[in-house]
Amino acid sequence: MRFAVPTGALKFLLGWVIVFLFRLIPFRPPNFEPMLATIMPFSKKFGIFGSFIFGFLGIILFDAVTSGWGVWTWITAVAYGVLGIGARLFFKNREASVKNFLSFGIVGTIFYDAVTGLTIGPIFQGQPFMVALTGQIPFTLMHLLGTVVFATLLSPALYRWVVKSEKLELAVIPSIASRIS
Repeated sequence: MRFAVPTGALKFLLGWVIVFLFRLIPFRPPNFEPMLATIMPFSKKFGIFGSFIFGFLGIILFDAVTSGWGVWTWITAVAYGVLGIGARLFFKNREASVKNFLSFGIVGTIFYDAVTGLTIGPIFQGQPFMVALTGQIPFTLMHLLGTVVFATLLSPALYRWVVKSEKLELAVIPSIASRIS
């Protein structure tokens, strides 16, 4: 008897670990994180569902371990999931190049910050919209700086050394039961 491991499961795990560990760095600037930069190259291989799940579960798992779940978890998880779908559609017929990572990353970051930064405070905490908007501007600028850095350096490296790597493909792992019998 064999236990099938979906092709790419190790790559997903590696991607989540990279994002997770980076987000745990103390004194890291806010919104300076590699989630989108990891979703983009992964979307070239893992399709719409896999790209959505990577972004969605990446947030769900991180919040489960760190801050606990709240309304912000579900909004940010869905937003990153939708970015995964958008990345898949964008990269489906495009090259995994720095130019394309930057193009999608910048638009994706603005989308993400508009959805999350302009909804959570005003809708769930009674924050005036103009306060949310003016407070979001420096936050988004920092997020865009992170996007530029990660889309330029991390996305191409992940695509080359993780997504395209055949050494990280696990098709089947023998189960414990088959080793015992």
